[in-house]
Amino acid sequence: MSVSIDFEGRVALVTGGATGLGLAIAEALGQAGARLALNDISSTRAERACAGLLAAGYVCHPVPADVRDATAVQAMVDATITQYGRLDIVVANAGVYPNTPFLDLTESEWDFTFDTNAKGVFLTCRSAARAMLELGEGGAIVTISSGAATNAIWGWSHYCASKAAVVMLTKGMALELAQHNIRVNAVLPGFIDVPEGGAPLSPAFREAQHAAIPRPRLGEPRDIANAVVLLASPLADWITGTTLVVDGGSSAGRAKLRPVDV
Repeated sequence: MSVSIDFEGRVALVTGGATGLGLAIAEALGQAGARLALNDISSTRAERACAGLLAAGYVCHPVPADVRDATAVQAMVDATITQYGRLDIVVANAGVYPNTPFLDLTESEWDFTFDTNAKGVFLTCRSAARAMLELGEGGAIVTISSGAATNAIWGWSHYCASKAAVVMLTKGMALELAQHNIRVNAVLPGFIDVPEGGAPLSPAFREAQHAAIPRPRLGEPRDIANAVVLLASPLADWITGTTLVVDGGSSAGRAKLRPVDV
């Protein structure tokens, strides 16, 4: 039996889609046939990324907006529907991950992290869900949380807390939106070595993360993108309110710590 995913005629909005995981997610959705609305806080980055996707043969329209701003988020959703006439898939991916020890953490950095990672997801999903309800065809929402939602990381107490908030927000949305034929699920990526949006990661941290992965290869942005495509597809029609961990098995246990020599 062969299985294929076809988003032909569907419209997908990806926040934080101009770089890193977001761009990989947008590309994977485009490969499956979706028409793309690509968001970034920078109009220049959004337009440049869209130009690259267009050159690769995908349909893409830039919708720059600051996901922390409710008015801007609503304009982003409105622009998507104006451009395409519908909205079927939303991926709330935009996020930041500054690293600061807890005792040095400022209120402003805490607010910046939560405003982007948690409030940004809330605003994006609320506007999208309201639009889907009005359009009357349901839809699929995928939030991007993190393995850090369940395992604390030094210097990322604010980041970890914000991603844990995304998990519970996802579950709450799933409960309330199911009656409207809107599914909501979260993807929790493990360590994916992409260009940083924060402080450069130390070599020791990278090595420790790599060593903790049981699978004999490193994770790639496409691994996360594939999970998003699956959850957004009809194959996941009876899946809502779940958290899909995509980490090569690193959350299953300590791969390199063995009680006996083998």
